[in-house]
Amino acid sequence: MELSLSLRVIVERGALSRLPSVLRSLRPGIVSLFTDDVVWDVVGRDVSQILEDEGFEVYTHLVGPSTYSEFERGRGVVREVEAQVVVGLGGGRVVDAAKYAAFKEGVKFISAPTSVSHDGIASPIVSFKGEDGRPISIFTRPPELVIADLAVISRAPRRLLASGFADIVGKITSTRDALLAYRMGDRVSLYAIELASTALRIAVKHADEIARLTPRGLEALVMAAITCGISMVVDGSSRPASGSEHLFSHALDIVYPEKRSLHGEQVGIGTIMMSHLHGLNWRKVRRLLRKVGAPTNAEELGVPPEAIVEALAIAHKVRERYTILGTRGLSPEAAERLASKTLVI
Repeated sequence: MELSLSLRVIVERGALSRLPSVLRSLRPGIVSLFTDDVVWDVVGRDVSQILEDEGFEVYTHLVGPSTYSEFERGRGVVREVEAQVVVGLGGGRVVDAAKYAAFKEGVKFISAPTSVSHDGIASPIVSFKGEDGRPISIFTRPPELVIADLAVISRAPRRLLASGFADIVGKITSTRDALLAYRMGDRVSLYAIELASTALRIAVKHADEIARLTPRGLEALVMAAITCGISMVVDGSSRPASGSEHLFSHALDIVYPEKRSLHGEQVGIGTIMMSHLHGLNWRKVRRLLRKVGAPTNAEELGVPPEAIVEALAIAHKVRERYTILGTRGLSPEAAERLASKTLVI
């Protein structure tokens, strides 16, 4: 195995105040700050001003929807201003857009999450919708630095943090799917699986504190997400952190694009059902999700039951990755029974 991993992590209250000194060590001439209009009003304007006061030339880019054309627009901004560093200050969409632009333009990337709605804050994976509206995931490279300000993250909507917890709970089934694939002869790193399992243990151990949004709980949630990202770097793919529960989520994106549910919320629902297929205690998974306020059924997710069933029935076709769904997947009848048995519909 060949592994090249250089990742600095700063997780503390007031962490963003250290951004100028960190940037100075990277010696950028020009900084491209990716954010969105909501984060700009909350903290982005202040961060931009601090960097300018410290002598940095900063160009701010407000990120739009998670689409290929929008991500390419951000890439064009980085190229146009000739930035040497891209800072992604925001949630998962902003971080992904910044990661994509930095990778495509060959410049350094700093992840500065203001929430933890999924496990991508330190991962090399970028997800967006293609020109045809179908979800696309590409492997880029991890950030040089993750700088997570717990004072800022504590102000994020509870729903986003519950979604992030649910995405990490998905490692219950993704790690087992990865082991299945390994036993079938696929190239999978056992070390990466152990890292993803460690992330899960961190989140579950601190579930009560995460539910109360205590400082220790928020730190645990951030560190669990970062550990998930590292597992993907080690494996060279998202496999340890993305199994059948993610296939269901991606399938739901396809069959019900008008939904308003979050990625992590969908993964949580998928984990309940896939846990049953793995012979695990799906009720325990359900209780974990309910503890932090994440949805556990179609009604709470805001998705019609028939969309759940259809997504389950096509999930195995979303990508070529061996999971508990096998190569034939579930029939519509079996999918309906599974969703009903696990109280999802």
